[in-house]
Amino acid sequence: MHKPLSAISLATGLLLSGLTFASSAQAQALDAAGLQAIDAAVTAVAPKMVNWRRDIHSHPELSGQEVRTAKLVAEHLKKLGMEVQTGVGGTGVVGTLKGGLPGKVVALRADMDALPVLENTGLPFASKAKANYLGKEVPVMHACGHDAHTAMLMGAAEVLAGMKAQLPGTIKFIFQPAEEGAPVEPDANGKVPSFGAKAMIEAGALKDVQAIYGLHITSNLPGGVVGYRSGPLMAGSDNITIHVEGRGGHGSSPWATIDPIVAASQVVMGLQTVVSRQLNISQEPAVVTIGQIQGGTRYNIIPDKVEMLGTLRTFDEDMRQEALKRITTTAESIAAASGAKASVRFGPVAYPVTTNPAQLTQASLPALNLAMGGKTMVIPKVAGSEDFSEFQKVVPGFFYFLGAPPKGKEFAKAPPNHSALFDIDEDQLPTGARSLAALAVDFLQRK
Repeated sequence: MHKPLSAISLATGLLLSGLTFASSAQAQALDAAGLQAIDAAVTAVAPKMVNWRRDIHSHPELSGQEVRTAKLVAEHLKKLGMEVQTGVGGTGVVGTLKGGLPGKVVALRADMDALPVLENTGLPFASKAKANYLGKEVPVMHACGHDAHTAMLMGAAEVLAGMKAQLPGTIKFIFQPAEEGAPVEPDANGKVPSFGAKAMIEAGALKDVQAIYGLHITSNLPGGVVGYRSGPLMAGSDNITIHVEGRGGHGSSPWATIDPIVAASQVVMGLQTVVSRQLNISQEPAVVTIGQIQGGTRYNIIPDKVEMLGTLRTFDEDMRQEALKRITTTAESIAAASGAKASVRFGPVAYPVTTNPAQLTQASLPALNLAMGGKTMVIPKVAGSEDFSEFQKVVPGFFYFLGAPPKGKEFAKAPPNHSALFDIDEDQLPTGARSLAALAVDFLQRK
């Protein structure tokens, strides 16, 4: 469900900040000696991460279909001597590493699913895979970097398994399916089947966990730079479905019909005022977009109905509820003015706001800065969505971005996530694994 970072807004932010990086005076539990041990282990596993990433990239699997990827992950974790659960919340995998000393429980998360995108990167390991999506055969591509996320967490798992005896506590490695949103529909009772993070939570993946960390790779930050912010980081999202019903007839006699296409067009324009005129965007930004309109079968036939699909993005729950109400009222009222009828439905996919708690953010920054050599920076809010937010509803969670534009490409001009041209700099795989391992160790050692 993740959408690309805005390269323009980030570039502006970098210019305004003068390329200065964030810092924190709070002392971390992880020290330079501990990071050196992590670094040595990460260096040793780096070639494996590249191989894993390329293998997964060549064999992408859609949301809820990550069977091969899950098997690869589970076999790796078992070889590391972990307690491994498979089939968690669908195709999810959870590996549990119990340290040699008693202590807290922390989790690290990576998503595994790919997208229905035809790859156009020209890479020697480019995907040629196809799969069934909504009843159609579609090309499949890792266009959002989840192949890299999986490889990095597999690498971090190997690094931390090698430090097992010294770890004061337990680390859970959560490999999640269906982050991009499974194609689910409500059942006969109106209940939406759980998927992704929510399904894993319901299956007990967060049992005993006290904090969780996750990252997302992006080509729209400078290579090797972490972008984060405290509080709302990524928007909550709600799917919008609007049906406009009229009365069909001959295109030559529109007065004898109630034209749902004209009414739907007016609804689309009216929805633009929800953000521009009806919400107090001085508090938080919001986005309403209609991305699909379907109606009619022939040039001279006015249809009976039109269907519109769209998305709402918000950063505040009260504003979200207000927007849902305003969208409904606006669509219904405008359609009624034309003699038509609009019905509005939200979901079945709805993600909460991805919010980094201030306390966990501040406590984690020293170790993150140490692991990144100080290359961390506060970034603007991101209107894309992430179901890592579901984990954050249950336990404190910290989510951040890692810049990895392909070599030779400027981050502001690199193809964004979800593009058929999306690619990464594989040299950043060790960087991501290092940061995840460092955060986990720091959390366990921190009092």
